[in-house]
Amino acid sequence: MDWPLAKTSRRFALNWTYLSDIAQGVSPIDLQGLALRNLADARQYAREYGYDVDQPGVTDYLRAIQQEALGFVRSQFLKPEQQGLIPPEVAAPGDPLELLLLASHSTHRVDPQRLWACTLLKVMHGLFYIDNNLKLRHFETIRQQVFAGLDEVLVEREGRSYLRDGLLELPLVHVERKRNKGRHSILLKLLQKPEYVAADIHDHLGLRLTLQTRVECLLALELLRRAHLVSASNLEVSRTRNTLVDLDAAKQVFTRWRALLERSPGYPQALLQRMDEELAALAPQPQRRDNPHSAAEFHSLQLTVRKMIQLPPEAGSEAGCRFFFAYEIQLLDAASLAQSQQGAASHEAYKQRQVETARRRVFGPQLLAWLAGQANPQAPA
Repeated sequence: MDWPLAKTSRRFALNWTYLSDIAQGVSPIDLQGLALRNLADARQYAREYGYDVDQPGVTDYLRAIQQEALGFVRSQFLKPEQQGLIPPEVAAPGDPLELLLLASHSTHRVDPQRLWACTLLKVMHGLFYIDNNLKLRHFETIRQQVFAGLDEVLVEREGRSYLRDGLLELPLVHVERKRNKGRHSILLKLLQKPEYVAADIHDHLGLRLTLQTRVECLLALELLRRAHLVSASNLEVSRTRNTLVDLDAAKQVFTRWRALLERSPGYPQALLQRMDEELAALAPQPQRRDNPHSAAEFHSLQLTVRKMIQLPPEAGSEAGCRFFFAYEIQLLDAASLAQSQQGAASHEAYKQRQVETARRRVFGPQLLAWLAGQANPQAPA
C-alpha cells in the first residue's frame, strides 16, 4: 500500500551526532550541542522539559536561573581576566529560549557562542534539579528525623562529647554534624559526578566522629550497631569505604588484649593506644580509593546509611509520604583527623580537585581549548 509523504525536502533526514548521543546514553553534561531548529522548536523542547513559557512567571524564573548559572560559572570556573569572554548574547539573552538555539547552531565547527550557551545550560540543568528535588524541599523534616536517633547516643558533659549506650561510653575527640550543603555546593557535587543529575548526593546530612584510636572507632561502630543506627539492612553497601583499619589485623590485636581491657578499672586509654601501635605495626591502613578527589593520605571508615522518612501532616499534598534518605556516618582516629587538615588531604585541596573536575566536564574539550587559545593567541585553535 502506498502512503502519502509530507511535502518537504527533508523527509528522511537524520541528525547522526545527536541521535548517537541519545542511543549511546551520553550524559547531558558531556554534550557539545543540541539539535533545535527554530524558536517554536525551542518552546516545545522547554515545555516537554517541564517549563511552559506561556505560563505566568516561567520566563522570569528561567531568566533568574540563567543569571544564577552565569554567576556560578564566572565565580567558580573563570579567572577574573576571563570573565568578559562570555559573549553578550549568552550572558544576557533577550529570551532565555535563545540559549537553546545558540546551543544548537554551528555544531560542525568551534563556535564560542554555542560552547558558552552549552556551558550555561548544563549549569542551569543542575539548578533545575535542585529546585525540583522532593528531598531537598523537605530537608528540615529529614534533618530532624535523621538526628533524632543519633542524638540518643550522643551526649555532652562538662564540655566534652561522648558516644554512649547502656554498655559503653566512648570519649570523642571531635564531633562534626553536616546539616546541609549549600545550594552551590550541591551543584558543584552534581557537576563533577558521572551520573550528573541522576546522582544522589549522600552527604547532605552526616555525622563525623573522631576518636583517639582506630580500635575505639571499631568500638564506636559496634555501639552504633547495638543502637540499630547501623545495620546490614540499612546500608548502601556499594558506598562503604574503609581506609582506616585492616579488620583481620584488628581482630588479632583485640583478641589478644581483650582480657586486659575488661579488667581495666577506669577508661583504658593508654591500653587502647598500645593496641593501636601494635595494629599499625601488624598491618598498614587500607589504601582503597574509590573517590578520585580524596587524597591517599586521608583515612576513615565511611558508611552511607538509609533512614526511612515520613512527611508530617503539614507537608500538604505530600503528607504521609514515605521515602528513604541516605546520610553518611564517618569514623576516624585523631591522627587521621590531623592529616585531613593539611596538605593534599585537606578539605580545601579536596574542594579544589572537585572544582577542576567540574570545570573540565562543564566546559568540555572544545571550550577548554578555545580558552587556552585566548590566553595564548599564538597557539593553534
